[in-house]
Amino acid sequence: MAASPTDETMPIDPDQSIGATARVVIDTLFARIKSEEYPVDTRLPSERTLASELGVARNTVREALDVLEARGVIRRRAGSGSFVTYRSDTPQSPSVGSIASETSPLDHLVVRGILEPEIVRLAVINMPPRAIEDLDKTLSRLEAVRTDVAEFVQLEEEMLLKIARGTENPLLASCYELAIEASHQSFRSALLRRHLTPNRIQDAQRRYNTLFNAIASRDVEAAVEFVKLNLMEENRLLLQDD
Repeated sequence: MAASPTDETMPIDPDQSIGATARVVIDTLFARIKSEEYPVDTRLPSERTLASELGVARNTVREALDVLEARGVIRRRAGSGSFVTYRSDTPQSPSVGSIASETSPLDHLVVRGILEPEIVRLAVINMPPRAIEDLDKTLSRLEAVRTDVAEFVQLEEEMLLKIARGTENPLLASCYELAIEASHQSFRSALLRRHLTPNRIQDAQRRYNTLFNAIASRDVEAAVEFVKLNLMEENRLLLQDD
């Protein structure tokens, strides 16, 4: 039986080309997520299972999942599936997706240049020892990646978000979460495919190890300097891409 629309719909940008059937699948899955039939952090059924259950093609389910991921409702993990990130008690603003879609690579880098030095400075000062231990575990997983770009990016984002939350400033962390969501736009994916070679992944792993050591040793100057140099390198790659 084909999926049918629900009262729980998710706003889609007017200029975004979404098929009618995919639109129904999006609304159906979003309604289930919002009602906590699929609670936060749980894994969604496989694409094959959803396609069979909803009576649609797998590529339609994949299209719907692409939209849900772009809006921050789910997060895909390579080899593991799609996991719910949406929290019904803190609904996302309908404008978040449109803000992210209108953000250029340069806009994104400018915002990071404003946020990241202060985030790292406050994290060095405020991050609890237990949070630093947890950050170390994420770093170990990141350092184990060899060639999987998607896995590396997912762990990189996880590490950066943990640092942002380590500031103990929820508003600042939320601002950075929006910046991370903006990075999920297609320009970011294209840049990563071109620039994240195995050698560059290894270089980034060494740099994140340096950042972690600066945070763990409470070295504000070294941590902030790392962030500035990292942003300069990303700016160089962006200009090179242009």
